[in-house]
Amino acid sequence: MIYVVGFLAQLFFSARLLLQWIMSERAKRVVSPSIFWKLSILGAYLLFIYGWLRDDFAIILGQLISYYIYIWNLNKKESWQGLPGIIRYVLMLTPVVAILFMLKDAGGFVEQFFKNENVPLWLLVFGSMGQVIFTLRFVYQWLYSRKKNESLLPMGFWLISLTGSLIIVAYALYRMDPVLILGQSTGLIAYSRNIYLLHKEGG
Repeated sequence: MIYVVGFLAQLFFSARLLLQWIMSERAKRVVSPSIFWKLSILGAYLLFIYGWLRDDFAIILGQLISYYIYIWNLNKKESWQGLPGIIRYVLMLTPVVAILFMLKDAGGFVEQFFKNENVPLWLLVFGSMGQVIFTLRFVYQWLYSRKKNESLLPMGFWLISLTGSLIIVAYALYRMDPVLILGQSTGLIAYSRNIYLLHKEGG
């Protein structure tokens, strides 16, 4: 059942890349469609739950960093307000409630996530590093888009995606995590293709 949640999250992430890729090929340039950000928030929500169920802090950290950037992009695309109010409130408040729950029993949280015999500390640090690099692409994208005052997916976003993804694949192979292996491996093709398209158009 835990893997079902993880695979469903990766399905949303894979679908966002596939649709973005198809729309970019049609436009002959890299585009940032609203559907990319809608599928991102759904995937992040589920992968956060998956990380919690797997006692994997690296996954949880990765989702927390980018979560509200997805919402910012949806808002910039004027798609956020179009969602039903209840869905917006649930999406906005879930990470906050989860963090408060963690802080309520900080000792238990440390025991559960940082003293997990299935994930030694060195591996947790390595996996977290991959997740941080991978997720910083959205911090970069957000800063770049704010400067341009529109939601864009620039070259740096795809280069950071490729680097972080390779680290996460190595982490996933060591942990034998089929959800992360499948999800990250399929993205490598799309990242490389977007880098090629942007290089071709000089951006």
